[in-house]
Amino acid sequence: MMTSLVLTVIGPDKPGLVEMLAQTITENGGNWLESGMSRLAGKFAGILITEVPEDKAATLTAALTALDAQGLKVTVEQSSAPEATGASQHFKLELVGHDKPGIVRDISSALAKRHVNVERLNTELVSGSMSAELLFKAEAELLASSDLDLDELQQDLENIASDLMVDISLDK
Repeated sequence: MMTSLVLTVIGPDKPGLVEMLAQTITENGGNWLESGMSRLAGKFAGILITEVPEDKAATLTAALTALDAQGLKVTVEQSSAPEATGASQHFKLELVGHDKPGIVRDISSALAKRHVNVERLNTELVSGSMSAELLFKAEAELLASSDLDLDELQQDLENIASDLMVDISLDK
């Protein structure tokens, strides 16, 4: 039987970290499934899912946590079976506007009030094309029950967008 492990990794950014991680997983019977990794503020950070035979999970976990000696801190969590969900709908949110504190808080609060799950979130600061001002951009993949009224959610988000002075769109 196979076991899924969710790993979070962080360390000072330098060449070879992904190779070191992949080598450790492979040498200990694991299979790299999904990941998202980035260089952020001089650090290499990421999250990934690996699958390993159940009888090798403890050995792989020990080998991964031992990478701390080489500068890569790895946290390992065993994944439980996903909860059964009813009928659902997937959609995307895109946001762009002048950067200011509270954007993620306000948008995520509106989503949480309607029980919308954030499945993936990517944010970045970019230089505006017409000015040197920084723009905050966010893209999110969202999941909600099939009975959620997306038009009502769109209206809620538009009200927040005008307060924050950002543009928000939902793609169904």
